[in-house]
Amino acid sequence: MTARHSNVPNLTDFDLKLLRVFHAVVQAQGLAPAQQVLGLSLSTISIQLKQLEERLGFTLCERGRKGFALTEEGERIHQSLTPLFDSVAGFRDVVAEVRGNLTGDLHFGVVDALATNQAAPLPKGFQNFTELAPEVHLNVDISSPEELIQGLVDGRYHCILTPVEPTHDSVDSVPVFKERQQLYCGAEHPLFNETDPTRILDALKRTTLTDKSYASLPSINNPRFTAEGPTVSHMESNALLILSGRYIGYLPKHYADHWVNADLMRVLLPDTPSYESQFYLCTSKHHSSRSADVFRQCMVDVLLTELSCSS
Repeated sequence: MTARHSNVPNLTDFDLKLLRVFHAVVQAQGLAPAQQVLGLSLSTISIQLKQLEERLGFTLCERGRKGFALTEEGERIHQSLTPLFDSVAGFRDVVAEVRGNLTGDLHFGVVDALATNQAAPLPKGFQNFTELAPEVHLNVDISSPEELIQGLVDGRYHCILTPVEPTHDSVDSVPVFKERQQLYCGAEHPLFNETDPTRILDALKRTTLTDKSYASLPSINNPRFTAEGPTVSHMESNALLILSGRYIGYLPKHYADHWVNADLMRVLLPDTPSYESQFYLCTSKHHSSRSADVFRQCMVDVLLTELSCSS
């Protein structure tokens, strides 16, 4: 076994540096496009690629007048880089945690349209976390509830905030706050100027309603309308459809207030009880870290404190 690998170089910090240059070149699809990403001159990138090829013992890519293209060997090496970089980063995070430091990357996923929700003071949570862990690189991603849950299970997120409670065995979740939802129409919709509740309820049976891909829609006094309109996974897309005047749909009150105040939307049946979406702060049992635990606690502290204050 030793003889078989005798010509394979040991992986050094210098090799990792060269491999990251190669990865950036592949991502940019060429040496010239990678210059801005790497902050290096074209000649320096070319020299470092050549050094890497000499270290490995084969050509990684063709570059020249015919353009950039990976060789078969280069393709195989590039496919191995993501797990390699992840492993190195994970090892460094473990070492940092053993030393008592909070470092590395932390990926947080959340749904859209929460910046205006006073019951969800996420900025305060971010502030508290960065004070406790200034060396942790925080990545915040906005996505649909379905994608957030799958990303948490897959290990792409360390923590998520979602209006859908995950049922996967590998996920820990805690309910943190509720968001009030009401039914809205746009200024161009036929119901915008209708004030009679009976006529509105009757019209809802024939009205096109947007359908959230992740939530069951409530019934309003059992009008038997169906969600026959377009399916949405984000509040932003739902608001755009409602503003078109062709559809009605549910939005959080705090989010819709901007358009209501501008007389571009109105809430239908304001005296009818609205429904509430329960939000959950979730972490993975299998992809945890000390940084993730600290982040989760920072978020739980501010979200549950706000909940107790508003109760």
